[in-house]
Order: sequence, then C-alpha cells, then structure tokens
Amino acid sequence: MRPRVILWIILGLTFLALWVNIPPIEQAPTLKILGKKINFLGIFPLKLGLDLQGGTELILETQMDKIGSEDRDSALESAKGVIERRVNLFGVSEALVQTSKLGEQRRILVELPGIKDASSAANLVGKTAQLDFRELPATLSAEEAEATKSGVPLVLFAKPTGLTGADLKKAQVTFGSDQGARAGPQVAIEFTGEGSKKFAEITKRNINKPLAIFLDDEPVSAPTVQQEIAGGNAVITGQFTTEQAKNLSVQLNAGALPVPIKLISQHFIGPTLGQESVNKSLVAGIIGLLVVAVYMGAYYGILGLVADGALIIYTLLILSIFKTGLFILPPVTLTLAGIAGFILSIGMAVDANILIFERMKEEIRWGKNKTLALDLGFKRAWSSIWASNVSSLITAAILYGMGTSLVRGFAITLAIGVIVSMFTSYVVTRTFLRLLIR
Repeated sequence: MRPRVILWIILGLTFLALWVNIPPIEQAPTLKILGKKINFLGIFPLKLGLDLQGGTELILETQMDKIGSEDRDSALESAKGVIERRVNLFGVSEALVQTSKLGEQRRILVELPGIKDASSAANLVGKTAQLDFRELPATLSAEEAEATKSGVPLVLFAKPTGLTGADLKKAQVTFGSDQGARAGPQVAIEFTGEGSKKFAEITKRNINKPLAIFLDDEPVSAPTVQQEIAGGNAVITGQFTTEQAKNLSVQLNAGALPVPIKLISQHFIGPTLGQESVNKSLVAGIIGLLVVAVYMGAYYGILGLVADGALIIYTLLILSIFKTGLFILPPVTLTLAGIAGFILSIGMAVDANILIFERMKEEIRWGKNKTLALDLGFKRAWSSIWASNVSSLITAAILYGMGTSLVRGFAITLAIGVIVSMFTSYVVTRTFLRLLIR
C-alpha cells in the first residue's frame, strides 16, 4: 500500500479518536435528523471503577450449618464463583468479589462500581433462582376447589413435574414479534439433553392445558401448551420489563448458590479516591508524556519529533479504545490500577522507536542512504520488537488469568497499550519517516 494512502488512513483514525475523546459537554451542539435532536459531541464518557466513582458494597455471610467442616472452604469458593458469574453476566465491569474468614464465620465482600441501587444489587447477587415447571392436577381436592372460589389463583395448586432449573442449559433475553401477550421482552430457555426429554413428555400430556412456570415458588407465567415441544427450546413470557427479563436470565444462567447466604450489610459508598485521584493521574500521565517527548526530541532530533507525533496518536487511540471498546467489546472500566498500566505503557510505547532509530543510525554509519537505512532499520529491529512485546502480552495474560479484578484492570490496559504501540511504532512512525525522507 502506498505511503500516502496509509497516511490518510492514519489521519482518519486520528480524527476519529479525537472525536471519541471529546469530553462530555453540557450544552453541546445538536444535529437534527428525522425531527430528532441528536448530540454528536462528548457522547463517549470514560467509565470509572469503584475506587474512582463509587458504587454499591455488599457483605454476605454464608450459612454453613449443614456443611461439613472439611468442605466449608470449598463451598465458600464455589459461592464466590457463582456470585462472580452473576455479576459478569449482569454486565458490571471491574467488580470485586472477595472472601474472608473470621473464626467460623465465612463472608463474601462484593463491590459493584456504578451501581447505586443497593437493594436491586443485593437481589441480583444473593437470590437463589429455583426454576420448576408444574402442571395442573386433573381434579382438585375439595379444599383446593373451595380456595379457588374464594379468589386463590388456580395456578397455585399446580403440581411439580420434576423438570427444574438443573435441567436448564442456558437462558437469554429475546423480544417477541407477535402482538398481545407474546410481544415485548421474553426469556428464551434451552434444556439439556435429559431436560429436553422431560420437557417433551410434559408438553405431550398437557396439550391445550396451562403449564405453570415457577421461580422461587412464585408463578412467573402459565402459558397454554399448543403442542408437544421437542428439541428442548422454549420461551418464558410474562409482563416483563427489559430489566426484569435480564435479571431473570442472569439468575437462571448463574445457577443456584451452593450454600445459603445472608445479607448482613448493603450500602452505596462514595469514591474512595475520587476526583482528586483522577486529576493526579491525569497530571502524572501528562508529565510522563512530556518527559518522554522532550527526551526523544533532544536525543534523536527530528527522528524524535516524529516519534513524539506517533506517541500523541498512540495516546488518542488508547483513550478511544478505553471509551468504545472498538464498538465491539465493552468499554474498559478504568480503575487506579488500570491508569497505572496506561501510564506504564506510555514509556513502553517508545521502546520500539528507540530500537528502530538505533538500527537506522548504524546503517547510515555503514554507508547506506537514508531510504535504505530506514527499510533495513525497521526490518532488522522488528524481531526484537516482536519478541519484547509478545513477552509483555504473555505477562499481561498471566496477570489477567490469575489475578483479582483490580489486577485484571492493570493487565487489560497494559495489553491494549502494547498492541497499539506495535501499530504506532511500525506503521505510523514508518509512514511519517518515509514521507519525511522523500
């Protein structure tokens, strides 16, 4: 690809990153499209973690009365794993789930950044979703018949069928396209192989009859079975809001807790570090950028200035990825540890340029012209650059795989920084130098 074409691509990415990084503006100009005013500036806020923006803190105590002493530690870790899955399925980034032991007491601490409704968070994390399907009995007893006459819903007398949440493979939110009761948010469920057989048998003997769906002994829906349903796929319908359907699918996917838990504390907490720490981190990042830029310009002259331009583009690209997740992945939730990884990556971003410039200087000393020295410098330095960055990515992967949520934040920002630095050093710097030499 011609250098000028690559240059236009780089400039396009830079202007896109500048647009993404515009901070939120209170009275931003709007664009009127199809009669609606649409804001197009400052629409990508930077997501901050619990240590920088506050959130909800929950303290849960496990009930180990019926668990043997030798199994209590493993039960505690299992409960922690289930809660972490629930939090991740709910979409809470950078959540912190920790366990603690004090004598015979075993507790779980949950920190959810940005979640202000402590009660909803407690229901999400601590509730055990027990799903089961029940069918109406062929005949009601005298007492049950009398109760229905006095206003008790018939569905409350449904009998268990043996099909429960243990037979469930997965659940997800869908939206019905039909009119009436099936329109709006729904929860599509898929059963395991054994569950599919049970479900087919149950629907076969209940054609044209209601099949009640209960969640934690409360009826959720009682759709009428139209035909035998084979294949193990069904839909839970009801007067759900989108949030209710999402919570239900999260609880079903996460499964039941291995031990009962008791909520002993729930409250919204303010930032532990807050805006002051954000400001200090920004100052640290700016100082780091300036020091590196001044050093590169002073030591390498015009080559250093080219590297400084690539470093500015690198910073813009990194921040835009943090904010948007490249419009594919979730945005990065930035904690203080994540900011540390970002600042560290600034220094690492010029490592490749230093290797390339030193190789270029050697080639020029050996009598090569500048164009050839540029190509040879990039070619011969690339193996070292590749090996160095791959080792950093391996380290980041280990930190992410074995670390806690905060360490993972550091690993993610470091890995993104390494990958983007490879692009800016090899593509951006090389393109600028080619055009400069010409």
